[in-house]
Amino acid sequence: MKELTFGTLIAVFEEIFGAGLFWSMVVVAAVITLAYLYVLIRDRAVSWHKFLRAQLSMPFGAVIAVVFVQKMTHSSFSDIGGPIDLIILLGIAAMGAVGAAILVYTFDALFLQKPGKRVD
Repeated sequence: MKELTFGTLIAVFEEIFGAGLFWSMVVVAAVITLAYLYVLIRDRAVSWHKFLRAQLSMPFGAVIAVVFVQKMTHSSFSDIGGPIDLIILLGIAAMGAVGAAILVYTFDALFLQKPGKRVD
């Protein structure tokens, strides 16, 4: 592999997760992102109570993301071989943490907030 392209990345992710699971994850991420944008536009402000609950979910999202990728790649922490492996692992944890925060904030705003009541 002489150069890293977007197509190469998609092929690698399809190989790791399988085409069905990978594209399912892409669709779910897109739907959650659109729902999050809808909530932000609808409420016209960030609710700090929901934001705090979302932040509290971040460590769980980080751990779940790392464990999920470890299971999908059939590897363990003893397989970490160098600095780039650690950087990738930390990147996966960061993306899992942010994803969990967005998911919890959106779920809270759409399903747990009582109709007609704004909580700031």
